[in-house]
Amino acid sequence: QVQLVESGGGLVQAGGSLRLSCAASGRTFSGYVMGWFRQAPGKERDFVAAISRRGGSTSYADSVKGRFTISRDNAKNTVYLQMNSLKPEDTAVYYCAADREGWNTTPLSYEYDDWGQGTQVTVSS
Repeated sequence: QVQLVESGGGLVQAGGSLRLSCAASGRTFSGYVMGWFRQAPGKERDFVAAISRRGGSTSYADSVKGRFTISRDNAKNTVYLQMNSLKPEDTAVYYCAADREGWNTTPLSYEYDDWGQGTQVTVSS
């Protein structure tokens, strides 16, 4: 298993920005496809973004394209989610996830093997 710890969540105003970080344990971080998901109260956990092992490929949910950017620093075992132009509908608990076996930036939650505890993002209007 891989231990994942998210940080950087908080309360921001609509139109503001926030950067989330996810720190991973182990020495094989560069071998994992990494993803971000989010879950609002009473809703399913939804895909947000994913990044390939070396960071050369990314994918995004339509709802965040043009506003969010996923990146990674393999030397620091960390993946980031830069969130700009935040909207109240972005309010959710954001989770970091690792796909230890995959090669694609999959949006499917069941393809991911390990999950962080989540960090709350609240966007006020």
